[in-house]
Amino acid sequence: MKSADIRRGFLDFFSARDHLIVPSASLVPADPTMLLTGAGMVPFKPIFLGKTEVDYVRATSVQKCVRTTDIELIGRTKRHLSFFEMLGNFSFGDYYKQEAIAWAWELLTEVYGLDRSRLWVTIFETDEEADAIWREEAGVAADRIVRLGAADNFWAAGPTGPCGPSSEILYDQGEALGCDKPTCAPGCDCDRYLEIWNLVFMQSNRDEAGELQPLPRRNIDTGMGLERIASVLQGVTSNFETDLLKPLIDEAVLLSGQAYGSNGEADASLRIVADHTRALTFMISDGILPGNDGRGYILRRLIRRAVRHGRLLGITKNFLTPLVDTTVELMGAHYADLQTGADYIKTVVDREEGRFRDTLKQGLTILNEFLAVAKESSATTLPGAEVFKLYDTYGFPLELTEEIAGESGVAIDRHSFETQMDEQRTRAREQAGGGHKELFVSSIYHDIKEQVGASRFVGYQTDSAETKVIALTTGDQMKTSATLGEEIDVVLEETPFYAEKGGQTGDAGQITTETGAVVITNTLAPVADLVVHRGRVSEGRIALGDVGRAVIDRRRRRAIARNHTATHLLHWALRAVLGSHVKQAGSLVEAERLRFDFNHHQPLTDDQLETIERLMNEKILQSQPVRSFETTIDFAQEAGALAFFGDKYGRFVRMVEIGNFSKELCGGVHVHSSSEVGYIRIVGESGIGADTRRIEAVTGEGFLNYVADLRQRTAAAAEALKVNPERLAEAAAVAAKRIEVLENEADKLRAEKWGREAESIAAQGENIDGALLYTSKVGGADIDALRLLADKLRVKQEKAVVVLAAVAGKKVLLLIAATPQLVTDGFSSVAMIKEVAPLIGGGGGGRADLAQAGGKDPAKLSDVFAGAREFLQRQTRS
Repeated sequence: MKSADIRRGFLDFFSARDHLIVPSASLVPADPTMLLTGAGMVPFKPIFLGKTEVDYVRATSVQKCVRTTDIELIGRTKRHLSFFEMLGNFSFGDYYKQEAIAWAWELLTEVYGLDRSRLWVTIFETDEEADAIWREEAGVAADRIVRLGAADNFWAAGPTGPCGPSSEILYDQGEALGCDKPTCAPGCDCDRYLEIWNLVFMQSNRDEAGELQPLPRRNIDTGMGLERIASVLQGVTSNFETDLLKPLIDEAVLLSGQAYGSNGEADASLRIVADHTRALTFMISDGILPGNDGRGYILRRLIRRAVRHGRLLGITKNFLTPLVDTTVELMGAHYADLQTGADYIKTVVDREEGRFRDTLKQGLTILNEFLAVAKESSATTLPGAEVFKLYDTYGFPLELTEEIAGESGVAIDRHSFETQMDEQRTRAREQAGGGHKELFVSSIYHDIKEQVGASRFVGYQTDSAETKVIALTTGDQMKTSATLGEEIDVVLEETPFYAEKGGQTGDAGQITTETGAVVITNTLAPVADLVVHRGRVSEGRIALGDVGRAVIDRRRRRAIARNHTATHLLHWALRAVLGSHVKQAGSLVEAERLRFDFNHHQPLTDDQLETIERLMNEKILQSQPVRSFETTIDFAQEAGALAFFGDKYGRFVRMVEIGNFSKELCGGVHVHSSSEVGYIRIVGESGIGADTRRIEAVTGEGFLNYVADLRQRTAAAAEALKVNPERLAEAAAVAAKRIEVLENEADKLRAEKWGREAESIAAQGENIDGALLYTSKVGGADIDALRLLADKLRVKQEKAVVVLAAVAGKKVLLLIAATPQLVTDGFSSVAMIKEVAPLIGGGGGGRADLAQAGGKDPAKLSDVFAGAREFLQRQTRS
């Protein structure tokens, strides 16, 4: 059975049983506490938490997932993957164990046609209910039901909170894959008994005393890895031999010339390249870009790991883009975004792969410096900290470090390296979180929502409302009233105030009752669908149960609406000019300005920015209608609405249309016609990370303020140059040319000055066993001057060391430079500076040919020069 048929069969099976088919969410989870979507239930987390109410109680999905907590096992085992698809069915307080078990068994045995005699079931050791259902409803023999403890078959959110037993379905792959231990049985870690489906029964709540109490609403959460069930249904014993991964391995074989199945280490590298290519393709497709932290670092690490293993396979040029093409060909029918974004994905991958190849060169330079220091001190082992720095900071392969060091007769401290790797893995696990970790979080706002329910937002229709105060809080304490001057959070029964979310800032305004008033400075939604008004009591007293009037700051709201509609116009124009790969990576919509972050691989040109601005303002002048309405998610997707945040949408969504050219899912506030935006002016474009750009712009009153400020600055510049503002550009060009001439003259004078200084220092050079040593305290010099002097002193010498110092007050700047031949002979400026810099109370670093340091004791410079002389003598005589 092909993987596409397995997917379709799973969804059709549960759809026929009244489950809503929910499309896969983005790998970027809406939950800010998680880096990546790592389990099928993650998108449904708000529903399990009770934070989000939906109009369905059953759901099914095929969720794309990425996990890297066991990255070192990928390629080494038959089942570990960084990217996988999770088939799942979910019940939110609807059906429970009986249906979940019966349907799982029916799908596996009757639809997928698995041999019942090869299926085993595990249950929690005290779960009599599940045992009875498996035996009586599914017809599983008692001797094929295995009871296991909490470590295997009991899921918990934490020490306290919702929890419950689970039941796993295992497939016996045969004795040939067993571990041959007498104790080998279901639950063993070997490959014989393959877990294919896990059914989690959330039925209890563990209290502070450790006692289990029944939950008022019991849920079902199941997960079956597509790759695992595909391996069973396709008659293979490894995920990598399925139709999901084998074509990628075949492509890697063609690119590398390595045969698959003849060499264990090469096979592992081929599997890693195949696996990582899938992960990086989907991550980039979902808007993740290589970076130095968070999910960007995970992506960068996967790309570099793939490149490293390509190198081990003998591939010396960029090779990942053909594998991306194969991934798109394999998965594009089910994930259409891969097809539309293929060119962009390949551009990002190719650039990052090229960067890493440059990094390898940089790593070699640093490794050679480490080895030079080791040779200087006669060390036989490279410290684990240095090996780890090469691996973690520069992405330099451990195996390559070990190989090169070995050629120099130096081993590496693997124990220390592994210790630091373990610490990094621990940090990564803590940062990334698991599929179910920290799922249930309590706070005062959860309590409020449980007590008073969701807030009724009427701000799309009106800017004021007669309403009632239903909750008051300061910090983590509930209040019954607040008096003049107190900071207070207010929850209203009904509100026109928009809560900050989706990049749009919250509304401001005022709440007035018969006894007092509160000036609202911001509006938040700390819990889904609960609107919290944050402000200060400005008059009298406000109390729980008060009835009053809530009015937003209308002028501010209109400005926010202009800027929000402008972000949609900007998004459309960017995609029109740069390409459909552009995806929103974040935004900020305030009254005064807007900020829009998006993925793109290079800075925008002036011509591109001008075209983008012109396109937006043409649409404004056309008075294009702006319509906001609620519709079904299916209709929105069929209409081509954009939704790039990785948000999990319910069956009904809010869609914003501008004319017939822009459609986006958006819950924010907007104008009714594009003409209301007034004018959009781009005031800034910059890079904020690898392949991520930011545009800042103003509209409406913000544009008027920008023009007024620009006029004032233009007038001031014209006055400074003593010209009419109309001649400002011409006068500035003349001034710039004059400045250039003066700077060239100054550079010439400086060069002459430091040339004479170099001649004076050269005349005092010492010959230390065939190597010249130049030392000098240079007055009025900065680091650039010291480097210029060092270059002049070294340029005609074969073997020379330059030690220069500049003093400013009590601060010392020290520079040491050496000629290439001396470095080849084993000299290291870094080693010298580490020895002499402490003499002036400082420290520093650099390269073998050039190093610098700072110090704070100018009186000891003579000691530095003497120390340098002794160091060079040891070097030349050894």
